Amino acid sequence: MGDGRVGWHAGLSLLVLVCAAFLARRHWPVIEAGAGRLTHADRGWLLVATAATLATWACSALAQQGAVAEPLPARRLVAVQFAAASANHVLPSGLGAGAVNLRFLTRCGLPVARSATALAVKACAGTVVRGCLIGGLALACPGVLRVPRLTANAWTVTAWTAAGVVAAVAAVLMARPLRRALRAVLLDVRAVHELPARAAALWGGSLAFAALHATVVIAVAQAIDLPLPPERVALAYLAASSAAVLLPTPGGLGSLDAALALALTLAGASGGTAASTVLGYRLLTVWLPLLPGLVALGVLIRRRVL
Repeated sequence: MGDGRVGWHAGLSLLVLVCAAFLARRHWPVIEAGAGRLTHADRGWLLVATAATLATWACSALAQQGAVAEPLPARRLVAVQFAAASANHVLPSGLGAGAVNLRFLTRCGLPVARSATALAVKACAGTVVRGCLIGGLALACPGVLRVPRLTANAWTVTAWTAAGVVAAVAAVLMARPLRRALRAVLLDVRAVHELPARAAALWGGSLAFAALHATVVIAVAQAIDLPLPPERVALAYLAASSAAVLLPTPGGLGSLDAALALALTLAGASGGTAASTVLGYRLLTVWLPLLPGLVALGVLIRRRVL
């Protein structure tokens, strides 16, 4: 029985390493191009971006601790967030990190249902914080966010009608499960907010996480002399990352890159500097931590933390 468990964990560890190698080889031109463009960037600003990237995992751990009343092992929680971020780049956006965190919470003794609602509480807090940041920055930078005009031809009318029908059918079919899930989330939200320290961790960690990711983009933009003020760059990132959620590719690969490059261009950047900013941001937040994160994931699995 023990040998079987060891073999299973070793096989899963090998699988995540193979996934890391496959992704690195498949997207090697992106890694190489990003590194080439950043060789002439300002090193001081790149250090700021690197420090902000490292801090995002601690903030994610803080928000996750704030989503549950029970104390979680702090060091393991931070390591799990680091590993979860890399797992998120193997599976469609949110699924990898969600699966890793769900496994960790259940290993810490929380029932599966409560672990799932804890993840939902954290996700809801992150969504609210991101929406507030976008709203505040949009007021400070009027005209940056522009909704594209759609021509009302037969194709667009048909597409919107089909989308409305699908949404209505899904709402009818999922009404009861969604009500149960929402009730469970609201109960957990109330329990967390009865503990001021947990509420502060949830909202503070969520705010810091979003702000630090925006800081990474701002620092990379400053490093390559992108001619945009920091608040416009932050707004472009927050809007693009929110829009990219609609296309759940692994880690937002492709969807976030295109959305962020477009948002920076619409905000006033040239195509070349916008592309360099996106490459630098991806290099720091995805490609450099990817292999170490997946190795950490394998180690956590082998040590029964996950």
